[in-house]
Amino acid sequence: MVPRPKDVKPLDDYCLKVLFENGETRVYDMSALLEKPFYSKLKNKNIFNTVKVSDITLEWITGQDICPDDLYYNSKKV
Repeated sequence: MVPRPKDVKPLDDYCLKVLFENGETRVYDMSALLEKPFYSKLKNKNIFNTVKVSDITLEWITGQDICPDDLYYNSKKV
């Protein structure tokens, strides 16, 4: 099972700094996803910055979320 996020901080470059339950801090780059229709609203920084932990993943006020496996495995440990 993939570690769940405990905390998230949006960064200026459309990246997310995520603290996972296993103590790891990782950075996930969202910039490529913003070109897909589902995520295009997140190009608005005010909306992007509303990201929060929601159960086993992250979610925005406009309803977008991200696959927990993608969030963990495609992020870089810092």
